[in-house]
Parts: sequence; C-alpha cells; structure tokens
Amino acid sequence: MRYRFLAPSAVAACLLLAIPASAAQPAPGAPGVGDSYYPESGNGGYDVSHYDLRLKYQPKTDLLEGTATLIATTKQHLTSFNLDFGLPVSEVRVGGKKASFSTAGKHELVVTPATPLAKGKQISVVVRYAGKPSELAIDGFTAWARTPDGGVIAQEPEGSAWWFPGNDHPTDKATYDVSVSVPDGTQAISNGELVSESSKLGWTRYNWRSDKPQATYLATLAIGKFDITKDTTASGLPVINAFSKDLGANDGAARASIERSTEVTEWLETVFGAYPFNSVGGYVPNVPAGYALETQTRPFYGKKAFDRGSNVSVVVHELAHQWYGDSVSLKDWKDIWVNEGFARYSQWLWSEKEGEGTAQELAQYAYDQHPADDPFWQVKPGDPGPDNQFHGAVYDRGAIALQALRNEIGDEDFFAILKDWPTANKYGTASVKDFVHFAEKASGKPLAELFDTWLYTDSKPATGVAHEAGIARSAKASAAPSATASLKQPKSWKQIQATNSVHDHGDHGHQH
Repeated sequence: MRYRFLAPSAVAACLLLAIPASAAQPAPGAPGVGDSYYPESGNGGYDVSHYDLRLKYQPKTDLLEGTATLIATTKQHLTSFNLDFGLPVSEVRVGGKKASFSTAGKHELVVTPATPLAKGKQISVVVRYAGKPSELAIDGFTAWARTPDGGVIAQEPEGSAWWFPGNDHPTDKATYDVSVSVPDGTQAISNGELVSESSKLGWTRYNWRSDKPQATYLATLAIGKFDITKDTTASGLPVINAFSKDLGANDGAARASIERSTEVTEWLETVFGAYPFNSVGGYVPNVPAGYALETQTRPFYGKKAFDRGSNVSVVVHELAHQWYGDSVSLKDWKDIWVNEGFARYSQWLWSEKEGEGTAQELAQYAYDQHPADDPFWQVKPGDPGPDNQFHGAVYDRGAIALQALRNEIGDEDFFAILKDWPTANKYGTASVKDFVHFAEKASGKPLAELFDTWLYTDSKPATGVAHEAGIARSAKASAAPSATASLKQPKSWKQIQATNSVHDHGDHGHQH
C-alpha cells in the first residue's frame, strides 16, 4: 500500500490551564511516526503496551462489532492523539470518561480527551465500533478478504486499520488478547495460544493470547471452518496449525508443507536460538491468494501458494521471520533487509542442510543469474525505496550479503551472530546500520565496505570484488560466454524462487 504524506497537525493553542511555566504545553500527538516510506503510519505522543480486542463477527453479513481497549503511556502532554483505524466508531472513552473524536486523512481517528493528558501517564482507551471491513477501502484497497465461510486479515505493511484501532507501526509493539465470538460451527484463529473456548446461545467465543510484544501488522484474524491440528516441539512449544475445510486440490500440498512446522522450528532453534514466543504454527484459509505472511506465531499462507505442490521452503522463510522481523522488528520500513535478507538466507541454509545446494552455491548462482544491465542490481537492499521494498533483489542480494559476511568472518563468528543478534535485540527494533555495527563488534573486523558493496550500490559488484568476497568464480570463468550455463543450478533453486511469486501480493501488496 502507499499513503501520501500528510503534514503533522498544527500545534494546538495553549490552553488556559494551571501548568507551571517550566512544563511543556499540551499539544496534539503527531498523526504519523515519520517513517521514511509511510509517513502516516503510526502516531506520536503515546506508546501502547496492551490491546484487548473483544469482537463479534457474522460471516453471512461481514459485520464486525468490536470493543477495543488499549493500555498506553503518554510520551508528551497531549490535548489529542490519533489512532490508525477505518471502521465507523460509536464511542471513545479515555480513562473511563467519554472523549470526543473525529476522522482525518485516510485512516486517522482523532481522539480528544475531556481534559488534556499529562506526560508519563498510563491511560486506558476504549473504542466501540461496528462495520463491514471488506467494504473499507484505503487508497482503493481493502486488506480484509471475505471467504465462503468467513473472513481473513493478514497484510503488510498495514492491516490493523481494517479491524482494530491502534498505533500501526512496528516501533510500537504490545501484547494482545483477542476474543472473538462467531456462529457455532465456525472457528476464529488468531495469534498465540487459545486460552479458552465457550459456547452460548448459538455463538462460540474463542479467546487468544499473544503474551510477547507484537507489531500491529503481525496481528491476524481468520474466521471460517477449519481443521485444526496440534503438536508440540521437542522443547514443549505448542504447535497449532489450521486448514480450511475447502482447500480443494491444494489441501494435500498445504498440509504436507505446514505440518512440517514442528520440524522446521526445531531446526531453526539450532540456527537462531530459542524460539521467542508462546506458540508456533501456520494456517491456510480458503483465500484465492498466493502470498504468505509471517503473522506472529501463526503465519498466513494463501491456498494458491500450493498450486504447484508442497513447498517447505516457504514455511522455513515465514518461521525464520519469527526471529528476524517479528521478535526483532525493523525501526523504519527502509530497514526491510533486517527482515527479508535473513529469512531468504534461512532458506539457503535449509537447502544446505537438505543437501540440495549450499548457501555458497546459491549465492554464486544468484550472482551469475543477473547480468550487469539487469535492473535487479539497481535495487539497493539496504534502502530499496518504497516501490521496491519487496523486490526480489532485497531477498537474493540481501542473502548474498550474508554469504559474503560469512565468507569474510568465518563460520564460527557468523553463526554466533545469527544467534546473538535476535537474543540481544529480543522484542525490540533495529536498523540495517545497527546490524552492521553489531557484526563489526562481534567479529572484530571493519565491515562497512562489505555491506556498502552488497546492500547500498546500485550496480552489479565487479567480478574481481565479488570473487574476493567468495561470491563470484574467477574473473576468467565468469567472463566466459557460457558462464551462467556452465554453472550448475542448485537443486533447491526453483523451489526457493517460487517463494518470490508466493510472496507477491499484486498491486497493493508485496513480498514478505
């Protein structure tokens, strides 16, 4: 999605309050966090610590009724603040008292408390609302997908505005309780663990809890008729998978892929360290979409992702994001490489483990696949720009950068970094530059030039430079007319590349 820039609201006139002259005057919170690519995303002036969402959804009419309670702390003296939300609102309360509210921009709910809020104050915000999310269009697009038996929300970089009010940017994470009432015979799938289920008067309520910090775009909800399977990893972690009962010919391939989540998670723990959340799994709703998304603890997979059969590699990719992207999230959407470069590299490591091509072979093949005049090399993974944020180069060039790092510092330091980074930054946010500094400190080597070459240049690194980094074969071999043809394609190459199309959202979505 793309949102045009909206200038921050003008600072409100000073109110006639008994405020010490030394204190900052109350002012509106900013309508965005100033993200490089999505300036309107998120809001200023407060930080949310918890979302309590109590919802009721009727699949037949697509009516979603909700009461959202946010627990937040003010970061400045506030006369008003914004929430990112698009459905019709009937009431807002702040600290138990009714607040006035209005809408602005494309997805801004402007809340004005009865009295200004002091800085550093913990507040509760209650929003009552009802509407049909599939009819809500922002920039002509709806992130809510209706299915024959329900509805699904899983989108990046924004999606929460279609089903709950929030501070929609990865820099403001919170814990979640999601309670959803649906007609008996229908199920509700969300993040974390299912803590309770009860039925009354023809409606069944599902209560899900995600007890570790979670970005708003990683919150998901799927309502429909599912076959739910349960397992545990060797360490006792609950594994919850859900499959629509109407996946047709793709049912077998979907199950053959997602049911390996236990195995994949156990392997990823050997690479990235202990799993950071309270459950894991995946779900496949009856959505005619081919993309996948790393929604926290329970990745979403569109059923078309399995049109060509099973693909465990995409499961590896989405589950790797639980460490790289979910637990450690980007500070700014320009830092997308700290998510996608590592998720792609995890696929290369899985290929290496399965004996279907080493990460070194995949890096060399990826380098040779794209001639110097290929637009692939014009995309800078370290700051690709909003139009190329999910370009294939962010994935493959991003993974090449990690192989170059591995070749430079050696396996011992490299694999130590893969574990230490998500541990040191657990539940936080980080930038590309943060990772570069972390790798330099851990390895004791200057690495700025290496990362500049592979993440920030807009041309193909010269063969000599690439050969020195272990990415290209000798200059003589690479210059041969049949160089690409003579380089054997790794067995896993096609399946990994299929992940690119699996991650293609079309006009309004992107790879994940």
